[in-house]
Amino acid sequence: MKNIKDYNLEELKQEFVGLGEKSYRAEQVFKWLYIENVTSFDEMSNLSLDLRDKLKQEFSICTYNILKKQESSDGTRKYLFDVLDGNAIETVLMSYHHGYTICVSSQIGCKMGCKFCASTGIQFVRSLTSGEIVEQILAVERDTGIKISNIVFMGIGEPFDNYDNVLNAVRIINNPKGLNIGARHISISTSGIVPRIYDFANEDMQCTLSISLHATTDAKRSAMMPVNNAYNIEELMKACKYYIEKTNKRISFEYALAKDNNESLEDAKRLVKLLKGMICHVNLIPINKIENGKFTKSTNENILKFRDYLNDNGIVATVRRELGSDIDAACRTT
Repeated sequence: MKNIKDYNLEELKQEFVGLGEKSYRAEQVFKWLYIENVTSFDEMSNLSLDLRDKLKQEFSICTYNILKKQESSDGTRKYLFDVLDGNAIETVLMSYHHGYTICVSSQIGCKMGCKFCASTGIQFVRSLTSGEIVEQILAVERDTGIKISNIVFMGIGEPFDNYDNVLNAVRIINNPKGLNIGARHISISTSGIVPRIYDFANEDMQCTLSISLHATTDAKRSAMMPVNNAYNIEELMKACKYYIEKTNKRISFEYALAKDNNESLEDAKRLVKLLKGMICHVNLIPINKIENGKFTKSTNENILKFRDYLNDNGIVATVRRELGSDIDAACRTT
């Protein structure tokens, strides 16, 4: 049966017309799903009983069960959701001064094999559908009563390896007749799948693009991120410059600092050279040790030295605030 949350509003209107219904009925259902956050067609009280029965025959409403919920001392919450096929995904809710941010997964498992990332140990099963991505937001809002204002695609999986479903999820999330979360409040991260960066540049979306860079030489980056063997730093930078030229939007570069690996002054100098002249921001991440992982966190002193060198040389850099470390929800996957 088709998951009704897999359809953006325009697609849902076409489905309704195909069922012999007026297209405005799709807008009513969209409101019930994303504003009222209902979990059954029976709750859609302004629809006729006949239409509700028809919808039950044609569609399901993807509704997650919470398998496990952990809360950090800093208020961060990590959810393990049953995706209704015997698999599970993680979703993290974080509180900031500007509102609540949710980190969503885009796949069950991940193919990328980044050596510092906890997702590396999770075998890839499949990509999530658009509705399964969006349901993470709805499930957390139902559980907490909180209105989420920011979305980051930085959970389990590589968003650009699930490109079409991720972008369709963004269209659903962004729709003013639904969740109405502004595109500028949505960030999509990629480990560097170069062809999709070009595609995304041509989408004319206002979302923030985050690039997981993490190293300044091909040797170091390939050792950390196997994707670099397919798309090296030179190709990646070329795609990033195209994106900036095409969209006039800033890129956020993620850089996880690992002790005795990518934290030296020479690394900082090479990073400045790589990014010079680009509209960008560097998000420095204190790397988290993972089971069987060889990388460990840089010292606070070295992290601040690295940040200050970048800022002193014209590259805006900040250190990501660590949230949820005590429940293994701190950023380990970008």
